[in-house]
Amino acid sequence: MIHTRRGFGGACAAPHHLAAEAGRDILRDGGNAIEAMVAMAATIAVVYPHMNGIGGDGFWLIKRPGLSPVAIDACGSAAGLASREFYAEQGYGYAADASGNAETSLANGTSIPSRGPLSALTVAGTIGGWQEALAFSAETSEAEHSALPLSTLLSHAIRHANDGVAVSASQQALSEKHLAVLSQQSVFAERYLGQSEAGEPIALHEGARLRQPALAETFTHLAQAGLDDFYRGELATRMAQELEAAGSPLRLEDLNGYRAQRVTPLKVRLRDSEVYNLPAPTQGLATLMIIGLYDALSATHGISEAEGNTPRHLHALIEATKRAFLVRDSLITSPECLEGALENRPESGITTQQAHLSQDALTQQAAMIDMQAALEWPYEPAEGDTIWMGATDNDGTTVSFIQSVYWEFGSGVVLPGSGVMWQNRGLAFDLAPNSLRSLAPGRKPFHTLNPSLACFDDGRVMAFGTMGGEGQPQTQAAVFTRIARHGMSLQAAISAPRWLLGRTWGDVSTSLKLESRLDGDMADALRELGHEVEVLEDAYSDTLGHAGAVMRHPDGTVEAAHDPRSDGGAAFT
Repeated sequence: MIHTRRGFGGACAAPHHLAAEAGRDILRDGGNAIEAMVAMAATIAVVYPHMNGIGGDGFWLIKRPGLSPVAIDACGSAAGLASREFYAEQGYGYAADASGNAETSLANGTSIPSRGPLSALTVAGTIGGWQEALAFSAETSEAEHSALPLSTLLSHAIRHANDGVAVSASQQALSEKHLAVLSQQSVFAERYLGQSEAGEPIALHEGARLRQPALAETFTHLAQAGLDDFYRGELATRMAQELEAAGSPLRLEDLNGYRAQRVTPLKVRLRDSEVYNLPAPTQGLATLMIIGLYDALSATHGISEAEGNTPRHLHALIEATKRAFLVRDSLITSPECLEGALENRPESGITTQQAHLSQDALTQQAAMIDMQAALEWPYEPAEGDTIWMGATDNDGTTVSFIQSVYWEFGSGVVLPGSGVMWQNRGLAFDLAPNSLRSLAPGRKPFHTLNPSLACFDDGRVMAFGTMGGEGQPQTQAAVFTRIARHGMSLQAAISAPRWLLGRTWGDVSTSLKLESRLDGDMADALRELGHEVEVLEDAYSDTLGHAGAVMRHPDGTVEAAHDPRSDGGAAFT
């Protein structure tokens, strides 16, 4: 798949075709790109439950014509009861000495449990993000725009949850991979697994019909009561009761106190464009640093347009990734814990994060990169799964959006009454007391989620992003540089072979993973530069993420592309 789809009017891209089609239908009904994205977000939660859901978090970048891009942080905070002491009582974390310092590990280990109710410790923020995005849409829409009702925006999700969707190959594969753990969660097993003739739990096979009636009822209720009901209404009360009964530290007051926030996005100035992403608690800084460092390296080392997908192109991006990750992991945590001024308020001036994206800072970092040798890399990355989607409408509004439950199927905790599967994003917290990301009530967890948006000086606007945990900044930088620096089309840039620096799911190695299409001379050249190279078996590996992009040109042409590694689609009005 190398041909980019083009048209005029509006376009949507998503890792599942039903979500892209839902967005297209909203645009055809007179909705804007923000409203289309809410419909897509609801639909993808139903049709791709292994990758995301309304029990997780989300982040938005919205570009309205004539306005600066706006970011929405829809990340939920840790529960009021979710303290290190709470987990110590359950046998997780560290025993403290007389001075209060961590000393020895407790019986159940030093990490928060990865599945089950104790892993469901942060508020699900994504619905609040939809609410805030729709409020922004109402505030900035022309008077003649009539906002579509929630019943319309959620109609696709309700229909697919009631009628059923065909299980995807990736859902089957990931269900099989995590079957032993997830089958222990009784409601999950009942809703998302089948049974063998012997009565043993098995993964639903590809193409099986998956119905989610409880989730359909939840969307129907929200369409009638409003999205705020998820946090401060009847639904919130029922979910809080079920979370407590399951053993989660979340309570009704945690839901009641949550609201998504509009924040000032980070940006990096390049020679022909500005690229935007989310600030802490996301790793958006890393994505922008990689792209900025590549521009600096291209200028100082003369990386030409013709050198796309060459060893020099890959080596520069890989080494930029290492520098960016070193900065990220010394800095990014819950926003209120960051060093420096109030990070996300326009009046605070240059923030600690934004300072790392200045030309001087990028030049200094780029000078530390050796284009002839790889930096030794013993780094241990984090896991994560999610979805990215993009939309643009006929009036020029463009949205870059990402939504996740963290690991595949999140915590595995499915609330029986609402059908909501809760995230395990709280695993990003550390139970050690003096850690950068130490757990404390009300703090936000570190997020791999980070959607990108580029505004080119020639008037083009491109929303782009991917799922893939630690691979997100790497894939976004690959896609952007292929398009903006090496003349590739959207679809060719996304379909081209990719790489991942670091540990893949279920693996312990931190090597440089290459898709098999990069084997041979490319792999040998990277080994000669000092990279520890492993070649993956697949030519199009799911491990390398599900990328997508939507671009609007000044003449009204729109382009959209999705990843052949996913079940995606690009739909046009």
